Amino acid sequence: MNTDPNPQESAGQPPPLPPSLSELRAPEPAPTSDPQSGLKKAGGIIATIGVLAAKYLGAIKVALLPLLKFAPFLVKTVGTMFISIAVYATIFGWKWAVGFVVLIFIHECGHLVAAKSFGLKVGLPVFIPFMGAFIALKEAPPDVWIEACVGIGGPVAGSLGALLCHSAGEILGMPLLISLAWMGYWLNLFNLTPSGTLDGGRIVGALSPWFWLPGLGILGYMAFTRPSFIIILVLIGSVPRVISLFRPKTDEDRRYYQLDPVRRWTMGVSYFGLMAALAFGMHVAQSELESMGIRSHSRTQVAQAR
Repeated sequence: MNTDPNPQESAGQPPPLPPSLSELRAPEPAPTSDPQSGLKKAGGIIATIGVLAAKYLGAIKVALLPLLKFAPFLVKTVGTMFISIAVYATIFGWKWAVGFVVLIFIHECGHLVAAKSFGLKVGLPVFIPFMGAFIALKEAPPDVWIEACVGIGGPVAGSLGALLCHSAGEILGMPLLISLAWMGYWLNLFNLTPSGTLDGGRIVGALSPWFWLPGLGILGYMAFTRPSFIIILVLIGSVPRVISLFRPKTDEDRRYYQLDPVRRWTMGVSYFGLMAALAFGMHVAQSELESMGIRSHSRTQVAQAR
């Protein structure tokens, strides 16, 4: 019985040779990271993020660009509108305040559209509590006809706005809207006063600048019978134009006020016809308010109508 643990040695075979030195060489070290390769990878990631950011920022810019164009409107017009509404609301209530400011806005839009139709550069409407609103002409009209058209554009639009308000009040049976319509009629009629600083002063220039003289008398009478800071301010502002009537006229002045008879008559009929229509509208609105048990237009009337 063979009890030798290694049968190959027992068969007379030589034992296996030990491994050579080449086989006993040390294992290769693990590759180390290249700093430049890491920087390149980081730079690629940053570049990709930059491209994506530029792409999305460009999309955001395109989306916001229309809003940025409306920024002056939002700040100058809408912002001052809210201020005026807040001030009027403390006295007359928010419903009446909103309606009144909207009517003023429609009036100013009439000026804006008329000026734009002649290619004039104008500013956005700006609201001032208890003084209404205004748009600034960034360039002077080239002649009195264009000045008159821009001047009458506001009262025409404002009168239509008051008429719509009046009609809505009759249909819905809302005294508040009829009261607002009365105020709209009155506001536009007052602006047609032939005073140098009001719309009427711009309009009558196409008829005869001498209308500024009776306009000053009308304002003086109003300031005497019903003293008001606004009326006194308008009265003072009208004086320079009245004084200019008595100064020597230059050739440029004569050319500015030169107007053919057709246009003169057109503006005259429009001006006096609009005044008559506004006075009639006030009368109708007042009669309807009185039939509802609401007294003459005043702060009390506003309180009763709202």
